[in-house]
Amino acid sequence: MSDSYHPLRSLYLTRLREFYRQPARLFWVYGFPTLLAVGLGIAFRSPSAPTITADLIENSHSADVLKTVEARNASSGPSDPKFKILLNSDVEAKRRLRTGKTPLVIEAIGPKSVTYHYDPTRPEAPAARSAIDDVLQKAAGRPDPIVTSDERETKPGGRYIDFLIPGLIGQNTMGGGLWGVGFLLVNFRIGKLLKRFAATPMPRRDFLLAVLLARLTFLIPDVFVLLGMGILFFGVPIVGNIGLFLLVEVVGALAFAGIGLLLASRAQTTESVSGMMNLVMLPQWIFGGLFFSSDRFPEAIQPFIQALPLTQLLQALRGIMLEGAGLGDRVVWMALLVLSAWTVGTFAWALKRFRWT
Repeated sequence: MSDSYHPLRSLYLTRLREFYRQPARLFWVYGFPTLLAVGLGIAFRSPSAPTITADLIENSHSADVLKTVEARNASSGPSDPKFKILLNSDVEAKRRLRTGKTPLVIEAIGPKSVTYHYDPTRPEAPAARSAIDDVLQKAAGRPDPIVTSDERETKPGGRYIDFLIPGLIGQNTMGGGLWGVGFLLVNFRIGKLLKRFAATPMPRRDFLLAVLLARLTFLIPDVFVLLGMGILFFGVPIVGNIGLFLLVEVVGALAFAGIGLLLASRAQTTESVSGMMNLVMLPQWIFGGLFFSSDRFPEAIQPFIQALPLTQLLQALRGIMLEGAGLGDRVVWMALLVLSAWTVGTFAWALKRFRWT
């Protein structure tokens, strides 16, 4: 037998060809980890001087703390940590802590007394507390002349799990809308079922609307399962109106279902539609604020981040659940506006592009 036709060599080359001829596999093996690493690298980038952020409650003693930290920044070397202190009111600082936008809140009680507010379950919070306390104690002269106390935010509404549950609900909504709708249509097309539908007097509008409404029917149990788990097992609160929460969730589901319809309107194989859906979901996994606040990313890309449907959905869900935001609050009406635009735009485009075969 010729070496060029050896079974091992032939089978090996066949498997290689099967791999590189399927774009979906190439994306998941090489593209997805690379893009994920780049996105998370931007979010958790470590410049030459690491930056530790915290909020400082504005009062009669806050100027001393701010002056001490600024002096430390001015005297630190290029490789030493830098401190970014944001001066806010008591209400605003604690709101930012509750919604995951800051790891630590500093409250100067007196000339030599400081209280730190933080959630100990957030990995960066104890580290920020230790670093800033070290700066203040050294400035006042060791051994630790400043009396400190800790206010660990473990009450429902201010913990990391409270931040996480709306993120998981949003992730489930996105995945269900894209995969539940997109894969269904492509499988119909592969199985020649769409051809049979095309032979009936049914308008394509009614067919696509039926697919969307069916997805909404499956959405409600999904939401209540995650909400029930959060409430029963972790004590996650719902401060705002549950009806408004469901309204935002439904509009978000319609937006993602519309995107799923658009992606599947002409796709011929499951590989092609899965590649397109992964390409749509990847930036939202990274930038949308699922597991950490999207405020971590640079200001230059915030307009892009705020235009993502998942970003708007999660901001509104967290605003309603954790802060009691109402329909008149910007975080809610802006989310409804952006999500509605995605719904109408993608459904109208899908209606024009949709092909039965």
